[in-house]
Formats: sequence, C-alpha cells, structure tokens
Amino acid sequence: MKTKIDLDTWYRKAHFEFFNSFEEPLFGATVNVDVTIAYKMAKEQGVSFFLYYLHAILEAGNTIEAFKYRVEDGEIFLYDTINCSTTVAKPDTTFGFSYVDYKPNFSEFVADAQKELERVKANPGLELRMVYNVLHVSAIPWVNFTGLTHARSFSFKDSMPKVSLGKVTEVDGKKLMPVSVTVHHGLADGRHVGKFIDLFQDLLNK
Repeated sequence: MKTKIDLDTWYRKAHFEFFNSFEEPLFGATVNVDVTIAYKMAKEQGVSFFLYYLHAILEAGNTIEAFKYRVEDGEIFLYDTINCSTTVAKPDTTFGFSYVDYKPNFSEFVADAQKELERVKANPGLELRMVYNVLHVSAIPWVNFTGLTHARSFSFKDSMPKVSLGKVTEVDGKKLMPVSVTVHHGLADGRHVGKFIDLFQDLLNK
C-alpha cells in the first residue's frame, strides 16, 4: 500500500523541487560499522551473515519514513512497507537481481530469502523488474572501500535508496564493514542518512 503526497502542502516541497530538477539528485555517504556482535550472532545461529545484516537494513529502512518515499511519474508516494532488490552472485561469476520481502520475524525472513536467493542463482539473466517499494542492496565483500558510485541512467528519475556493503576487516579486535548509503536529496537529507546508519548500527549490536 502507498499514500500519495500532496506536494503543494508537503513540508519538503521546496527541497524536492530544487533537487529533483538536477540531472543527478542522488547523494551518499560511506562509513564503517562495527559488525563484531552481528557476525558472532549470525555464526551462532547458523545463518548467513549477509541475510543477518540484510534484515537489519530492511528494519532500519522501514523505521525511517524518508526511506519509504518514492518518485513515480513526477509524483511522490509514501509506501507502508519497503522490501529489497539485492544482487546475488552466480556460479558463472555474474550476478542476478533478487526481490526479497521484508518480514519483521527474522526466521520467516531468512527462510523466504534463502529460497529467493537460490532461485536467482539457478536462473540465467538479470531478471529486471520495475518495482519502486524496494531498497537496492549490493554486497562487495572483496573490497574494503572508502567511497562508492553507482551506474545509472540519468533519463530515469531514480529515487530508490541504495545500500552497499564491503569487506569485513578486523581492527583492534573489532570487525568493521564499510557501508555506503545513497538517497534522493529531494526526499532525504544528511540527517536521515545519519539516522539510518545509527539505527543500522544499533540493530547490529543486538
């Protein structure tokens, strides 16, 4: 379900009109998060570390309203729930796109996500779908990056937030992982990116 936003009365009207006129309205930030506890918990529960932190990403994204706004044909909508489209590595070294639904219950989420990831691995091609109520999530576990850019078409008014995760490294006994968060500046500001990162970190610490 989604709700149409009345732009004329929306508190972000000026910001949206300003940034949405840009060829590139997206901006992002890259930080390190501490995954020491999350990594340990995933191993103890016998679940994929990727799915463990993917659930935390979706929980954080569904908590922060700014991450649930989307631009569709020039209009703004607020979705009740957002899911994710995440890249899945395939045996031939390419990747495909999966579409994983968010479920608050972690066990249900993992069970459904595992089926979707295996399905994508077994099928050829990218499986492109035009779905707005998603976060775009990608893992680059080979690279301890300090910055990241995304390939995209400027002719498409992309408003889906993008979260990319890098290589886990150990520093002074802590496991750290780079996280890049990219959002549409007409829909979200640095304050919202900061709230997302802080909440993501809190969830990783549980």
